[in-house]
This record gives sequence, structure tokens and C-alpha cells, in this order.
Amino acid sequence: MSAFHSQPAQPPSLSSAADPLRIGDVSLTSRFFLGTAGHPSPQVLRESIEASGSEVLTVGLKRTLQGDNGALAHALADARARGVRLLPNTAGCRSAREAVALAHMARELYDTPWIKLEVVGDDHTLQPDPIELLSAATELVREGFVVFPYCTEDLVMGRRLLDAGCPLLMPWGAPIGSGQGLLHLPGLRTLRERLPDTVLVVDAGIGAPSQAAQAMELGFDAVLLNSAVAQARDPVRMAGAFRQAVAAGRQAWRAGLMAPQSMAVASTPVSGHAFLLGDA
Repeated sequence: MSAFHSQPAQPPSLSSAADPLRIGDVSLTSRFFLGTAGHPSPQVLRESIEASGSEVLTVGLKRTLQGDNGALAHALADARARGVRLLPNTAGCRSAREAVALAHMARELYDTPWIKLEVVGDDHTLQPDPIELLSAATELVREGFVVFPYCTEDLVMGRRLLDAGCPLLMPWGAPIGSGQGLLHLPGLRTLRERLPDTVLVVDAGIGAPSQAAQAMELGFDAVLLNSAVAQARDPVRMAGAFRQAVAAGRQAWRAGLMAPQSMAVASTPVSGHAFLLGDA
């Protein structure tokens, strides 16, 4: 049984305080994970983080190691001082060996065993390489990391990653940065249905708050995105919009969405009831 558990389908209370996302011994009230790349300025990033309510921020180690990132480091330090957790990622890696080496550097730099594991297999779609991903995940789990694997909606590969010791899965909605939303709905639905006790975080491809709400309405446990906020005309306002959409989608799923039907069903049936007619 996974150490990360989804909440029951119909818990008694709908308050966010009664619906935490548990990651090992960590309890989160926010189900919106925010990326930190590409914001117009460190100040905008700070304000976006605050507006998002996010308690988990992803940060690319390769980007951190390049150039002068002092301002970014200060923004991240401010967030950590408020209790926000960093989730360093291995973005840009093309092999298990490279990803494992970068993960070790991230653990030293950020003092966290959490790692978002990305091993890209195609330069056009940035689709994960399942073979290299599984190899890297297996090694990192053995070395004490808490591995958040960025994967596709493939159920068999998802099970392999869980068997390797990954406590959750991060399936893509669409290619990274594309803003296309949930392109693989049948696969995502199957993943949710077949892995009911596994935390699933939709990662990549989300471009609008409505798409984030859709993911949450399907029963996914959280959403991770970056570009949709960083590239918005007003990133801070957009971060707030996503915060509300993720919360609304979660509440809708917990409340119980009505089932679609192929024909009209009167919301106020009148058959068998007396009602008054107007004067002739």
C-alpha cells in the first residue's frame, strides 16, 4: 500500500482543513503546486506564490546553477521561511545517470529528499523516457529519495514506478508548456480508477483554470503547472484564479458530480401534481 493516500470519495466534511493532501508525514492544505521558472521578475514570482496559496514549489536545478540567480534564491528563501516546500526537479536530463547525479546535487543544495524526476525521451514533445525514468527512480528510491516521477498516463508503467518505491505519480495532461489541457482523458480516467489509493498529480500541459478544475473533478489529488501563470499578462491574478479553480474542482469531486445522461430529465417533474392555470 502506498504511503501517499487519496482521500475517500465522500468524506463527511468539505472544508479544506478536513481534506489534507498527505505526502509521507507531510500534510498539505493546498493542492496547487507551482513552478518557479519564467516569471517576469523575482517580485512577481513572490506575489504569484502568495496569490497561489501553494505550499510546494518546483525549481529546476540546471537553471539554478546557470547565471546569476541571487534574486531567485532570495524569493525561494522567503517562501521556505513561510513553510513552503521546494521540489527540485531534474528537468533537461536525457538519461538515468544524468538524472541521478542531478538529484544528488539538488539534495545537497536544497536539503530535501524530495525530487521531481524528469528524464526526457523526445525533444519535440518532451515526453518522458519510460526505461530511463524507471531506472533512475529505482536507484534514487534505494538511496533514500522521495521520488515524484513525471510520467505519461500509461497504467503499466505507473505500476512499475510504484513497485519501484515511488509513493505517487505525476502523469502529464499534455506536453510541457503547451497549454492544451487534458489530451489523454481515457488514459487519465483509467489511471485514477485503477489506482484509487495512489496520489496522482496532473503535471504539465495545463493552460487555463478550467482545465485545472477538470483534472480535480476527475478525482486527481493535485495539479502542478508553471507556464500558464508565468506567461500570463497578469501572473499574480492568474495564480489566484488557478488557486480557486483547483479548490473548486476538488470540492465538486468530493460533493459528487451528477452523471451525464443522453436525454433530458426534467429538474421539476409536474406529472401527477395539480397546478393552477391562469384565467381564460
